Amino acid sequence: MSEAVAFSLDGREVAAAAGETIWQVAAREGVAIPHLCHSAEPGYRPDGNCRACMVEVEGERVLAASCIRRPARGMKVRTDTERARHSRRTVFELLLADQPARERAREHDSRFWTWTERVGLDGGSRFPARESRPAPDSSHPAMRVALDACIQCNLCVRACREVQVNDVIGMAYRGHGSSIVFDFDDPMGESTCVACGECVQACPTGALMEASLVDEAGVDRRLPLREVESVCPYCGVGCQITYRITGDGAAASDPAASGPTADGAAAGDRIAAVTGRNGPSNEQRLCVKGRFGFDYVAHPHRLTRPLVRREDAPKSASGEVDPANPWTHFREAGWEEALDRAAAGLRRIRDRDGGGALAGFGSAKGSNEEAYLVQKMIRTGFGTNNVDHCTRLCHASSVVALLEGIGSGAVTAPFTSCADSDVIIVIGANPTENHPVAATFFKQAAKSKTLIVMDPRGNGLARHARHALQFRPGADVALLNALIHVIVAEKLYDEQYVATRTEGFENLRRHVAPFTPEAMAPVCGIDPGALRTVARAYAKAEAGIIFWGMGISQSTHGTDNARCLIALAAITGHVGRPGTGLHPLRGQNNVQGASDAGLIPMVYPDYQAVDAADVRARFEDAWGTSLDPERGLTVVEIMHAILDGGIKGMYVMGENPAMSDPDVRHAREALAKLEHLVVQDLFLTETAFHADVVLPASAWPEKDGTVTNTNRQVQLGRRALPLPGEARQDWWIVQELARRLGLDWRYEHPRDVFREMTEVMPSLDNITWERLERESAVTYPCLGPDRPGEDVVFGDGFPTATGRAALVPAEVVPSVEEPDDEYPMALTTGRQLEHWHTGAITRRAGILDALEPEAVASLSPADLARMGVAAGEAVRISTRRGAIEIAARRDPAVPEGMVFVPFCFAEAAANVLTSPELDPFGKIPGFKLCAARVEPAGSGAGVGAEPEPERKREPAGASGR
Repeated sequence: MSEAVAFSLDGREVAAAAGETIWQVAAREGVAIPHLCHSAEPGYRPDGNCRACMVEVEGERVLAASCIRRPARGMKVRTDTERARHSRRTVFELLLADQPARERAREHDSRFWTWTERVGLDGGSRFPARESRPAPDSSHPAMRVALDACIQCNLCVRACREVQVNDVIGMAYRGHGSSIVFDFDDPMGESTCVACGECVQACPTGALMEASLVDEAGVDRRLPLREVESVCPYCGVGCQITYRITGDGAAASDPAASGPTADGAAAGDRIAAVTGRNGPSNEQRLCVKGRFGFDYVAHPHRLTRPLVRREDAPKSASGEVDPANPWTHFREAGWEEALDRAAAGLRRIRDRDGGGALAGFGSAKGSNEEAYLVQKMIRTGFGTNNVDHCTRLCHASSVVALLEGIGSGAVTAPFTSCADSDVIIVIGANPTENHPVAATFFKQAAKSKTLIVMDPRGNGLARHARHALQFRPGADVALLNALIHVIVAEKLYDEQYVATRTEGFENLRRHVAPFTPEAMAPVCGIDPGALRTVARAYAKAEAGIIFWGMGISQSTHGTDNARCLIALAAITGHVGRPGTGLHPLRGQNNVQGASDAGLIPMVYPDYQAVDAADVRARFEDAWGTSLDPERGLTVVEIMHAILDGGIKGMYVMGENPAMSDPDVRHAREALAKLEHLVVQDLFLTETAFHADVVLPASAWPEKDGTVTNTNRQVQLGRRALPLPGEARQDWWIVQELARRLGLDWRYEHPRDVFREMTEVMPSLDNITWERLERESAVTYPCLGPDRPGEDVVFGDGFPTATGRAALVPAEVVPSVEEPDDEYPMALTTGRQLEHWHTGAITRRAGILDALEPEAVASLSPADLARMGVAAGEAVRISTRRGAIEIAARRDPAVPEGMVFVPFCFAEAAANVLTSPELDPFGKIPGFKLCAARVEPAGSGAGVGAEPEPERKREPAGASGR
């Protein structure tokens, strides 16, 4: 390690660490030096182009830009000489000449204006202003461009090109005509901008601003803003954020009605803007959802009073309810009536038919504390293990394979470990759309590392990859077995690691012997040479890491897919060291935490088996009641059990199976058949259409609680807004239901629940609520109350019975449903960048819905040409379950013979089409592949129980635009 460099700063002896600049040392020492083009935030390199940070170095003829100059031993630096101050003041005065007047400033208190005042330029500039000013650009729904305030510091260019690695913003033209441009000098709203907003957060002048903070003329509205730190509620990356809140200053909501209030929270408060914080998983970065997707909390469809089904409005599987006018099917009720009715129906079924006649779904969009309470209520109040959540539709097969193979269902290393890797594999994932901030780390790493992307559908990450293998849908096991074959046959595996840390290698060796690249190439569609190249690159790497998504897990052979990845990592020794590991990129913001907390039918919190007598005895002692010894049913199994008459009552918190389940007509029939359904949610979702009682819940910005991201980082979310109307905190609602079911619960705050969780969950050892209040995030496992958590785990072995990883061979098994003559195309489904899951939230976020307002199906240019369909025209997609009509989108990343449909649009629900067939181990549906027919709209007959496509209705977010 390099020694510190001692030098003099304003007459004081200081020391610079290796690589530190004069500016960095000065900042650490409390010496303020003006800066505009420099940002001290993670990911930004110093540029030295604005010359606002000039300092004087003794013995040197010219001043030095402190942001790029590194000190030398014995150097004498002065930051406060008249010469340095005069130089800075001149720079600011030249820039000030071309700025709009302060009263018309794009950002009134920008860094530029703050420093202008501090260098003593209150009187304006002596220099003439430019003759013409660039016209403002308001083409983007989320951001405003006002280049009359631009100083060409290039921070936005570095933000876009180097931090987010999107490469949309650049400098164009020359000399006096040089300018910031988007793509080929397009309006921002017509460019390829993905609306991450990094440029807005970086801009020091307000030339780029959030549209919500400026008026129609693009001038700062000077809103009084307070700030609350929290965590993003969308994907599993778990970005730390800061809400910027404005309001009318009215009194806070009644604490007795809504639970503890946030400091300063007031009725009328709203989120005006969101910025990124320097959290461990995002380092200030955000995506479009995390920065611009929060106005859903104030959407007109928001539930603010409990609803009870009207006696003259019976349920039906095909019945829809207008979320803006629920009075056709529901009436308002007070909380006492609603809770009494909700609990009485559940209690009646339990007492009459036993706990097995009930089931419940928790939510991966709520907090750890809420997830824990839901599963505890279902197990102790309902008397059943029939509890599940969306992990069943996300990474259930990954968790099963990981528990089987390495004894833990969590990731072995964070995604930021890719910075320490030589080879990075991303398979069955589209992180640029589903985990955009994680994707920035992959894209940065790809500049110096070997990135390998494998997926049947092309994606944005592939253009950064050294190797991109676009294999045939459903051929995952064939491809992966071929890679394992090469490593074994060529003896590229880590012999010592295999001998001491794995079991089952000889069986695996025999199994993969026939899976040569030449034999598998016709199956997976990848050239044998490419398979060998990729296998060798990964095996020979000093450090290799594998990331996968739902392209791997959402398959009827999803568990086998994950088994292959585990074997690949284990035989090469790529586990337990920096830059190595196995990482299933978790989908929802708290799917890891909700799983940890026990929202799974076969395990208690921390994945402790419900059918293990000693484990069950411990939880019976902790919870003070006897527990069901049988494993419960999973999401899809519960729907089957309802139709079979076994399950008659259900409680659903924050889940929407009427949109997320495969073959949703089947799911909706089941929901309509229930004798009693209680739904707790923010909006009247498609699931709530079938409810007997609907309980208005709390949105993420309205609550305190912890969540656990894909990196195993437990993070604290803080309440920023009061609850609307008579909505209540989710934990409070669960507790009130539990009390009416006979449970003596007396929690007063989520911290009380978290404290109980630490008593039954060893994973939370040394993590307390108080510590999270101080630190905001702690990674588990954590080995001491004053120690950081362990980012990389299993360096000394695995938490299995033998301490070794189990190598489980996987056969190539045909997918349950593959294209044929009648249905010749492969249908795959997934998420979009702008929308999340079933769209219940994001389609009610104004900017997100404006950016992606219409249901679309992506097809290859060749398939569109073959059908004679132009982009934007409607196509009809049919499967053996049903049909939808949807607009076609031309997408060169989609291979011929495939159609991709996002599942967030209720008016063209993708899951009308998908198959309910399950992986036999993880019980997860095969959302990524089923046989389909695509044709111009109106050209063919439908297939299945409902031959006509779903009736289109106004998108959920339409009335909020």
